[in-house]
Amino acid sequence: MRTPNVDDFSGTADRLTDDTDPYGPELGSLPQTDLSRSELDNVNKTGTTTIGITTEDGVVIATDMRASLGGRFVSNKNVQKVEQIHPTGALTMVGSVGGAQSFISSLRAEVNLYEARRGSDMSIDALATLAGNFARGGPFFAIHPILGGVDDEGSHVYSIDPAGGVMKDEYTVTGSGMQLAYGHLEQAYEEGLSNDEATTIAARGIKSAAERDTGSGNGVFLCEITGEGVDIHGHHDFEEVI
Repeated sequence: MRTPNVDDFSGTADRLTDDTDPYGPELGSLPQTDLSRSELDNVNKTGTTTIGITTEDGVVIATDMRASLGGRFVSNKNVQKVEQIHPTGALTMVGSVGGAQSFISSLRAEVNLYEARRGSDMSIDALATLAGNFARGGPFFAIHPILGGVDDEGSHVYSIDPAGGVMKDEYTVTGSGMQLAYGHLEQAYEEGLSNDEATTIAARGIKSAAERDTGSGNGVFLCEITGEGVDIHGHHDFEEVI
């Protein structure tokens, strides 16, 4: 055992004088979240076009399959941008890949915890509120996902903006190709669609965005949600689904 030197204690009184709570925990600092322009250019982003549509059968969600670096270079051509986070609910990835992945993991954990504690599934409305609270107060960088799901109250589609705003609609679009996809949906959407009809409309909306938006492309992932569960499948060839 080392014998302490006098110097080990010489500054103790001075240090305690400046410390109003010497017995309190030592607090660390949060990691720097402000990224420079050059750093942002090297962040994997989904760019993205994502679409959510409510139907008579449930909900249909469609996304493209491209990830890029700063919108200039395609870093991945097979990104699944929609994930199941609830027995009858799913969320899209929009924005930075890291922020979106962390957001999905956090929401999925809360849904599982709710079910374990209460013995029942969280309602989609409650899940949307939770997602908005997370986006508003959490360290999730640059996200703008769509949440879709089915519960006892029916079919639901919400967009969650980066500031935590929660907007419910019959159909919605987010991402860099949203203006192109919205143009198609405004013409094609009508009440009472089946999941099959909505799947075709959503896939055509993604294809329209992929034709002109550099952040979208390489195919489409389609997610069909009903009261029975969530089914997600990808297609590199748009002709398979339109």
